[in-house]
Amino acid sequence: MQQVDQTLEARLDAVCAEGRAIWERFDRTVREREFHPFVPADYDDVRSTLLHVHAPGQRFLEWGSATGVITVMADLIGFHATGIELDPQLAATARGLATRHGSAARFVTGSFLPTGYRCRANDGDARTGTIGEGASGYLELGEPLDTFDVVFGYPWDGELTLMRDVMDRYGRHDALLVLYDPNLGARFFRGGREVAIPGHPARHRDR
Repeated sequence: MQQVDQTLEARLDAVCAEGRAIWERFDRTVREREFHPFVPADYDDVRSTLLHVHAPGQRFLEWGSATGVITVMADLIGFHATGIELDPQLAATARGLATRHGSAARFVTGSFLPTGYRCRANDGDARTGTIGEGASGYLELGEPLDTFDVVFGYPWDGELTLMRDVMDRYGRHDALLVLYDPNLGARFFRGGREVAIPGHPARHRDR
């Protein structure tokens, strides 16, 4: 696990604190009026996970980066970090967060699904859950999914299979897919299989 000095710890604390404040405002002004698929992860839990999986020079991508907290933390920890977000207003919020915290994290607007993607679930269910439709974010990014070393996603119920399918079909075979569950914590996949990360507590595994 990467060691964190006091300066970095303070910067990460500040990002998490602002992220929680942004969420509270968003919940009052947006989610109380209508459904929106943005729900924040446990930022402290995710921070620990990012510190466990980080290695120098790695490229990080967050699917559905929302207000940008996780992608900004990844950048501050040392990843070359990028977020893809379908909602233009959330993407703008994320860019503002990055600027205020001196982060070089990059955010593009669009879907994290590659152009032409169709879900191929074993049960024939091709629905995409809460994942909205829009132009693929990789078009604005100018890079395909297989250029990233670590990909992070926060699937709603039923979306984990879809995210694994996207990674299996378009990601690099040796890249790490990190999927966050609010009850189970982070789960890790590489080459289509669930794997353990040394030093990271495993709350759930299946093969």
